[in-house]
Amino acid sequence: MEKINATTKIWHNIIESELLQSLGSSTSAGLNSEQIEEKRRYFGFNLLPEAKSIPAWKRLLNQFDNVLIYVLMASSLITAYLQDWLDTAIIWGVVLLNAIIGFIQEGKAESSLKELRKMLSLDANIIRDSKKQVVKAEELVPGDLVLLRSGDKVPADLRLVEVNNLNVEESPLTGESLPVEKRIGVVDKDSLLADRVNMVYSGTTIVSGLGKGIVVATAKNTEIGKIGDMMHGVVQLTTPLLQKINDFGKKLSLFILISSAVIFFIGKYIYNYPIIELFPALIGLVVAAIPEGLPALMTIILALGVRKMAKKNAIIRLLPSVETLGSVTVICSDKTGTLTKNEMTVKEIVVKDRSFVVEGVGYSPKGEIKEADESIVLEKDSVLYKLIQTFAWCNDSNIHYIDKQWKVIGDPTEGALVALAFKAKLDIADASRITTLPFDSAYKYMAVLSEINGKNICLVKGAPEKILSLSKSQLTESGEEALDKQYWEKEIERFALKGLRVMAAAYREKIDNSHSLEHESINDLIFLGIAGLIDPPRAEVIQSIKDCHQAGISVKMITGDHAMTALVIGKQLGLASEKEAITGSDLEGIEEEAWIQIAHENSIFARTTPQHKLKLVKALQARGEIVAMTGDGVNDAPALKRANIGIAMGIKGTEVTKDNAEMVLADDNFASIAEAVKQGRTTYDNLMKSILFILPTNGAEALVIIGALLLGSSLPITPAQILWINMVTTVTLGLALAFESGEPGVMTRKPRNPQSPLLDSYLLWRILFVSILIGGLTFSIFEYLKSAGYPLQYARTAAVNALVMGEAFYLLNCRYTYQTLFQRGFFSNPKIFYSIGVLILFQIIFTYVPAFNYLFGTSGLEIEHWSWVALGGLIVFGIVEVEKKIQWSFRKNR
Repeated sequence: MEKINATTKIWHNIIESELLQSLGSSTSAGLNSEQIEEKRRYFGFNLLPEAKSIPAWKRLLNQFDNVLIYVLMASSLITAYLQDWLDTAIIWGVVLLNAIIGFIQEGKAESSLKELRKMLSLDANIIRDSKKQVVKAEELVPGDLVLLRSGDKVPADLRLVEVNNLNVEESPLTGESLPVEKRIGVVDKDSLLADRVNMVYSGTTIVSGLGKGIVVATAKNTEIGKIGDMMHGVVQLTTPLLQKINDFGKKLSLFILISSAVIFFIGKYIYNYPIIELFPALIGLVVAAIPEGLPALMTIILALGVRKMAKKNAIIRLLPSVETLGSVTVICSDKTGTLTKNEMTVKEIVVKDRSFVVEGVGYSPKGEIKEADESIVLEKDSVLYKLIQTFAWCNDSNIHYIDKQWKVIGDPTEGALVALAFKAKLDIADASRITTLPFDSAYKYMAVLSEINGKNICLVKGAPEKILSLSKSQLTESGEEALDKQYWEKEIERFALKGLRVMAAAYREKIDNSHSLEHESINDLIFLGIAGLIDPPRAEVIQSIKDCHQAGISVKMITGDHAMTALVIGKQLGLASEKEAITGSDLEGIEEEAWIQIAHENSIFARTTPQHKLKLVKALQARGEIVAMTGDGVNDAPALKRANIGIAMGIKGTEVTKDNAEMVLADDNFASIAEAVKQGRTTYDNLMKSILFILPTNGAEALVIIGALLLGSSLPITPAQILWINMVTTVTLGLALAFESGEPGVMTRKPRNPQSPLLDSYLLWRILFVSILIGGLTFSIFEYLKSAGYPLQYARTAAVNALVMGEAFYLLNCRYTYQTLFQRGFFSNPKIFYSIGVLILFQIIFTYVPAFNYLFGTSGLEIEHWSWVALGGLIVFGIVEVEKKIQWSFRKNR
């Protein structure tokens, strides 16, 4: 047998005889045992490769991959060399605590979604050696003859050789909102995936009908497999916060090393400090300048953001993704199941000269039928009553309330017609069905013979043009009259222009009393009317998109659905611009620069492939955008992985989509994204407040040590005391800022510029300004007490408490970055005051407990000096509030 590669032929574009010859198969006998063994050796099993998970040991080591942590660990080696074991132990305790917190949080997020993902069906009905068999889907090889029936999951990519009313749900792969009717024959070579009606693909589902197909691709050669390969080549981007923190860490580390070298040179060659005295001071400078508590505090704040989002149905898989939401500038969303419910709904009904609007969304039976904003009484509208009755009784589907939601059992379009009947309070079980002519794509209608009020009535529904051709008259409130075909054609065209799928219904009383029904007898019908159906937008999504626009975030729809449908939905959502929807065919063969321009200027993209979605995300990122991509199908997975943050649907989303997303919406509700963006922005604000709070602590400590070295004075605080200060202020004060509510106007300001530095000029000024204030307070108290004759240990204890108290009062300043505390609620976050109370308790222990006196070289303070410490902190608070007031006035008037 000639060994062929399953990707070398364009299977949808070759005639059946060439297909069978290439694969050595038959439409009646399938493959034989010898062929199967040979192909198995060549193609292997029909299994998708599993993604490799990161080992636990590697995730733990990753927690130490930070330049600031490297500097700290290097400092610990020096303290160990100097046999300063206390400082060494404290430094490593802080480093390990940070690593453990990050490791535990990432482990929890990963394990919540870690299970075996199977995109192939479990079993397949096939013909081999002319015998019907059931085999595991993994055993299929190219050339196998597969039998398909309603409810089956397609086990591999198949070229169809026989169909009987075969309809396939392809939305997970193509984004097509409706089941696709399949047929045999040759399809154009350049047709898009969604238009290859002679093919069925692995992972899709048979909705109705029967079929037979030849396997043309298995495992990684299937369309789903190609998406997997595409994802392997997609570079997953780091978050803006991590990028900035890493950059900040590198710059800070360089600054610390240069400063230490300068101070070493000054101390050694100008002041002639002995090395044994100089090294502890330099270690103190390094420890003081490094915000070692910041990584742990960041992790805790992000974890709290994750918990808050979980309450809003947004599950975060990776902690930094919380902050990324606050940076998002563009949201690219799939349509089907994301912006819409992926549930067909009747939106409008027309009978002769009358139009009705149907309220409600999806398969839920809630909603009214109205004419000119007035609710109708169905029993008084005989034509409308018969139309809805026909839709309901000429129907093989039903809807049921399962797992707290309405679900259709059967065809989605028929399910929507049943929901319409429920809204009309019609009992669909009233009719006694005698016989049925199932829907047939060749005839484009379904017919049933039912006994109604003692008469045999033929009820027909189907494609409007077909039902019109079979009708001779129409029913009005005045009775039966001649068919106005031109009127109905205009109404059908109007529905089509609105992106609605049109269904028509008609009936006739059976002339004879036989219980048979043949296509030849379906004629001379009485036309009743038409219904327009669509997969409608979620009601809450419209407001969510408005909120996103108000927040400076553009929203783009990228769907595999038809252009007209996408455009109609886009207009209803407020997305449509003056331009028409861009289709996948429009995107073929264009240059990279054109991709970038088109991605920026347009909001609606229809009939797109997974490759198109991925390229559009890349094109937006090329303009510097921070992109969120939402979706539920396998076709969305590569774009989700490439996006700065991928958002998967939790209910209807495929497992492969969830695996490649940073966030999963538990309620499949796009509206949750706006709330998540708000929380992301609030979390980022709180992170910045924490940074704004912590860095002046480090700055003040560093300035105190530098001042002491330059003035030839004793160190006001020791390295061990510095680590104590950093630890208690981070654990108590810094953490309290994580519970602050959002700043005013958090969802009306524009997204942060991704290119902006972590700290702008004003924040750098604030850090320097407060560092000098608190450092000056600390040094002044130390020098005064030392010159007044107090012991060095006593003066250092007062200095430590002065620095800590300055931080406690400065915490109140940090609650609002620009506005003063008195412009907002003073007591709106009680955790601030709890944390200050806990901090004071820690400082009392630090000052008076003998064990701490021994470990940290402290001694008890007199009440008078406590009042000095408190007054100094109050002065810091007052000066910073005045500075904020001046800055706020300047910003408002700018």
